[in-house]
Amino acid sequence: MYIGIDVQAARPCPYAVLSEELKLVDSGWLPLDSLRASLQGLIAAHPNARFGIDAPRQPLPSPREWYWRRDRWRRRTPKERGHGRHCEIVIKAHTIANPQWTPLRADAPEWMRNGFTLFEAAEGRAPCHEVFPSASYTHLEREHAPIVSLDFSGFRPGPKDMLDAVVAAVTVAEFEAGRGTEVGGGDGLGTIVLPRQLPEAKEKVLSWPDR
Repeated sequence: MYIGIDVQAARPCPYAVLSEELKLVDSGWLPLDSLRASLQGLIAAHPNARFGIDAPRQPLPSPREWYWRRDRWRRRTPKERGHGRHCEIVIKAHTIANPQWTPLRADAPEWMRNGFTLFEAAEGRAPCHEVFPSASYTHLEREHAPIVSLDFSGFRPGPKDMLDAVVAAVTVAEFEAGRGTEVGGGDGLGTIVLPRQLPEAKEKVLSWPDR
C-alpha cells in the first residue's frame, strides 16, 4: 500500500490509500486535534504501507548559511532570513515548483507544525517520505502513466487537497518502483522524493557546499 497525506491547518488532513495497482482503496481525513494518534492508527491499519507526506520533515535548527544564485553557491547576507532547506533549494533551482521555504520552528506556520507532528508520529513505525505534489504535477504533466483508479466518496471537504493526497501516494509508488529520484539532504534536514529523475540535473546544487 501507498498512503499520501496532504497537510492542512484550516481543515483535517486528507489521506489516500492506494493499492499496488494504484487503485484508491481507502481515504479519509485526520483530525487536527489528534494528528499523532490518528496517524499511528492509520499505520496500524496498514502495517506494510509506505507513506508520503506533503510537508517539511523538520524545521531549521538555525538560519541556513548558503544560498544558490546564478548557478553557484554563496554565503547568506545579513539582510537574508536564511529560510529553506537543501531539498527545497534543489527543487527551486530546477524550476520544478516554488517551495514554501522552511523556517525555524518558532516561525513555522500551523500547517508546517502539523507536518512536523506527523513525521514525528511515523518515526520508527513506518517508512515515510517527504513529497511535494506541485513538483510531481510538473514531472508527470506530459505523461499518460501512471494510471490511477479513483472514486470520489471522500473528496467533498476539499477536492484539491484530497487529489494532492492521491498524488503524494503516487509519488511514493513511482519512487519505490525506481522511476523517481530523491533530492536534497546535504544539510541533514531531510530529502524530497520525486516521481521521475531530474532532467538536465545541475550537479553543483545537488551537493551542499560545506560538506
